[in-house]
Amino acid sequence: MAEDVKVRYSDADLAKFKELILEKMEKANKDLELLRSSYKNDGNNGTDDTSPTFKAFEEGSETMSKEANTQLAIRQEKFVRDLKNALLRIENKTYGICRVTGKLINPERLKLVPHATLSIEAKNMQS
Repeated sequence: MAEDVKVRYSDADLAKFKELILEKMEKANKDLELLRSSYKNDGNNGTDDTSPTFKAFEEGSETMSKEANTQLAIRQEKFVRDLKNALLRIENKTYGICRVTGKLINPERLKLVPHATLSIEAKNMQS
């Protein structure tokens, strides 16, 4: 008899992955809010320092750090979007299936990169 190949992760496995993704999403959203507030300068980030050296440093690096924070926020928004898409794949029961090979993505990889859509095998074929 042919080897029984798993076509998808079990509902129990999907539930565990969903929990992991929701945890990562909560943290990612908090990080995103911090980034947004820092580049919008919504909050006073303790710049009311009496040290003139500190003040000069703050003003000199303000533009650069705003740009850096904006870039970080854009990457973080993409990460949150990728996590949301992973949740959709869990609902559709297609989560963890490589979009190139159709094989299951290694669960260890999914724990590290829960929004992965490619197996290591497929990723290596791209490079």
